[in-house]
Amino acid sequence: LAYCVQTIGIQFTTPGKNAFLTAVYCVIVPFLYWLTERKAPDLYNIAAALICILGIGLISLTDDFSIGIGDALTLLGGVFYAVHMVVVAKASRGRDAILLTILQFGAAAICAWIAAALFETTSVQVGADAIWAVIFLGVAATGGGILLQTIGQKYTHPATASIILSLESVFGVLFSVLFYGEKMTGKLAAGFILVFIAVIISETKLQFLRKNRKPAQEENAAEE
Repeated sequence: LAYCVQTIGIQFTTPGKNAFLTAVYCVIVPFLYWLTERKAPDLYNIAAALICILGIGLISLTDDFSIGIGDALTLLGGVFYAVHMVVVAKASRGRDAILLTILQFGAAAICAWIAAALFETTSVQVGADAIWAVIFLGVAATGGGILLQTIGQKYTHPATASIILSLESVFGVLFSVLFYGEKMTGKLAAGFILVFIAVIISETKLQFLRKNRKPAQEENAAEE
């Protein structure tokens, strides 16, 4: 569902906005995990999620605060990705990540074949470029990405993993600017900065600030 909705949505928006809006899962995951595991997100997770969604808002919302159909579908895809991350976090415990990834793709393939039989009615001429694009998307962007995510989530809290994976939005916009011709605006740059700040807060818990403060506090105590 996540990939399907995201792929449909990208037809009605830009790749950069699609990537940023998909990252809404970083806001949803800590709270969804809270509901399933009864482990409340800490203040750093909450702050990182709020900052991240603010960055996403700078990218997606128009001047009249409206959202187009492509952006809305992409946001729905982000919700499905959040559910997937929480399920992977629970399912990967004590299990082989490669086998789990294979099972996921096997189930997805069956669902895709059924959906194609029910809804695909137009015959399409597929060229060599399209075939290579599909192979790259299937093997590298999807298979490789999901495998690394499944392995990584065995050792990482879902809230932290969601923030790290939200960097997809940054790279999505970067590649959109480089290869798709999307223009870099002030709002877009601000979104970049906010997402990076969210990643730093989630990953470091701002420990580097506390470490810098500690020697100063000890020095003041010694002088006293």
